Amino acid sequence: MSALRKVLVVDDDPVVGKSFDRVLSGKGYAVITASNGQEALNKLDAEDYDVVFTDIKMPGMNGLEVAERVKQKRPWLPVVIVTGYGSKENETRAEAAGVSSFLRKPLSPEMIEGSAEKALLERDAGVAVPGQVEAAPQPAPTQAPPASFGRVLKNVALFFAAPFVGLAYILAFPFVGIGMLAWIGGKALMKYASGRAVATFMAKTGMFIGGPLLGLAFVLLMPWVGAVILAWIGGRALLKRYDAD
Repeated sequence: MSALRKVLVVDDDPVVGKSFDRVLSGKGYAVITASNGQEALNKLDAEDYDVVFTDIKMPGMNGLEVAERVKQKRPWLPVVIVTGYGSKENETRAEAAGVSSFLRKPLSPEMIEGSAEKALLERDAGVAVPGQVEAAPQPAPTQAPPASFGRVLKNVALFFAAPFVGLAYILAFPFVGIGMLAWIGGKALMKYASGRAVATFMAKTGMFIGGPLLGLAFVLLMPWVGAVILAWIGGRALLKRYDAD
């Protein structure tokens, strides 16, 4: 069961306090009365209330001064002025103090209940509860910047080109090794006159054997090299168009 809303009624006429109690006590409110302004301020210092109803004309401190002092200390607390001596001057002063509403006697039950509901709705909708600190807004999580189109294109090209580069390396490596051995052996044989004929023979033999192999490697690699070149050219064209947009 929800806690009762505490209403403080400030009026030197006890009949007014009994009227509020009769109307509000059965509707979820606890009605507490004070016969003058100082008593009301003392009760406000002692405990919390949800809404204050105060008369204007009272002995000592009048209701407008009560409203002003309440709003200075507790700006979130709604105050309703209730009086049989309404005037434009009083209304202007009450509005300047920040009261919730200004009611004139005699009051009907509908006026009492309606003004209490209105004051509490205004408080719940627009005023922070004392003692609660609003959480500071947290900065939005920093999002990683989206990868640029050029970077994505480059990664895709590398992904597809890597197997072809590896295949070219595997096919070319034996020929490079054979060529290096032939070159070293040829230089050694050239030191001897009799070895020149042998070196010439080996060079021609190497060209005879290596020529078809080089041609085969060229045939196998050329489509892949062409595909990589076409992908590179197309990627650069797409990148320029993406940057232009």
